Amino acid sequence: MTVYGRAIGLLGDRPELAEAAARPFGFDLAGAAHGAAVRLASGAPLEAVAGDGTGGTYFVCGGGPVLYASADGAAGLVAASADEALELTVGLPGWHGLVHLSPADAEARLPAAVAASEEAIRESLPDLDARRAALRGALGLPDRSPAELFARLYTALLRTEPDHLLLDAAGGRARARLDPHPRPPLRETVLSPGLADLARLRDDTAQWTEVAGDIARRATVLRAAQFDRQDRDLPLLRHLLAAETAGAGTSEELRLAAVLVALHGSAEDLPLLRAARAAPQAVRWGLPEIPEHPGAVVEWARGPDGSQLGEDPAREPELTWIRLARRQGRTEDARVALLRILDATGEQADLLRVLSVELEALGDLGQAARAQSGYAALADGPRDRGTACRRLAELQRRTGDLPTAWRTLRPVPEILDTEEGSERGWRRLGLGRMVAAEHFELALAAAGAGLAPVARESLAVAGDLHAGMGKSAQRSLGMLAQETKWAVARLK
Repeated sequence: MTVYGRAIGLLGDRPELAEAAARPFGFDLAGAAHGAAVRLASGAPLEAVAGDGTGGTYFVCGGGPVLYASADGAAGLVAASADEALELTVGLPGWHGLVHLSPADAEARLPAAVAASEEAIRESLPDLDARRAALRGALGLPDRSPAELFARLYTALLRTEPDHLLLDAAGGRARARLDPHPRPPLRETVLSPGLADLARLRDDTAQWTEVAGDIARRATVLRAAQFDRQDRDLPLLRHLLAAETAGAGTSEELRLAAVLVALHGSAEDLPLLRAARAAPQAVRWGLPEIPEHPGAVVEWARGPDGSQLGEDPAREPELTWIRLARRQGRTEDARVALLRILDATGEQADLLRVLSVELEALGDLGQAARAQSGYAALADGPRDRGTACRRLAELQRRTGDLPTAWRTLRPVPEILDTEEGSERGWRRLGLGRMVAAEHFELALAAAGAGLAPVARESLAVAGDLHAGMGKSAQRSLGMLAQETKWAVARLK
């Protein structure tokens, strides 16, 4: 216990102090076991240090801040360290009933709220203040005022996300916030560096090449320019559009850059706009050809600007900011936003499919599989259901859950065979190659893990599918097929 702080160490060494902290102050080292298994979404270490007697648990996150998980499914940071959490419970044993207060109204309402929260304790322990003073003295805790303790609690609560989001280990759902206080929207977090860059670039052309060469900064500056438009930005926008056209950016930013340039209606920009529309990443635009006349180009740009872009960041889909956060390296910001959406998504097949793709791009294969499982259950028709299950099996395999992956993958050929009019033709096409490849991959992984039945069964199906392909498709899987056969053959 000493690793968490001096006061916590004293509780571990002196049972009488541990008993005094547990009752009436609700910090019980012996009650640290939490009812349901939980984990941090970030994957950081999490260790239960104390319980509060109501089913709630105090967890130390990575040896640092303390997160409290209530018995009713809420969680939030409450202190910067275990010793500070102990200070909180001793100084404000009724802190749970204060989390709805904000600094704006705490000065007027806090004293009465504290008195009310301690009234029940004083009914059975009228010497509460004496017990508090004695415990503080024995542990060397400072005598902080309720106002100071509340201020520290409020600060901790607002630091919960994105790095300390608590999940139920079984289903992967995120715990609700412990407090009702609003947080800044994700768009403000991801737009802030772009607005700062844009202000600098307007006055310093020497930085243009550096920013344009960074995919994430370029995309962020373009989003900033979308919502803070100035006529003098045209040369900068041309520079960014040229970089988007030549680079490996997304079609969304390429379209945005082209629209922002086209809105200026300059004839000299027509070749640049046509080059942008011809770029490989522009295939998803769905925009008509670039007009010949500059005046018509402005009208061309006003269409998508009015329907899909615009100057109000609040109109942008949340996925815009999530993708930008991921590209900026704000992994936990993106993860929290995606998981909150996933938890609130009902039977919305298209959204579940998109969330699965986004979570996979983030590297969270477990949550991607969770979203894909929901999509597969809703997929309509044999082809959609079969392809959805194939991808779900791939995600499950990559997470290491090979038996579950096999249970998902095993019925896929039969599902696809039931498609009306297919006459099993899918087996000779690209879909057949994908399904066969996943069977080979799963058999190879199962052989490596020593799961002989899964390896042999998956290889048998893969071999059957492989034999029914055309020569070209067979050759494309030849090396994988041979490697898998050797791996399975070595199994005892």
